[in-house]
Amino acid sequence: MQNTFNVQGMTCGHCERTVTNAVKALDANAKVQIDRAQGKVVVESMQPANSIAAAIAAEGYQVQ
Repeated sequence: MQNTFNVQGMTCGHCERTVTNAVKALDANAKVQIDRAQGKVVVESMQPANSIAAAIAAEGYQVQ
């Protein structure tokens, strides 16, 4: 299933990798697309949206 998250605080490529790695730690097969300028993260994964959001938030980003 695909979920879109509004993520605040991503400012560079390192931020994108951190968010991607947080999602992949939950689901190694997840597909992650990040639009840093828009603050959007699209995740295709079988994990529940709240688990993905929590993993991203645990890295220090605000997730809506």
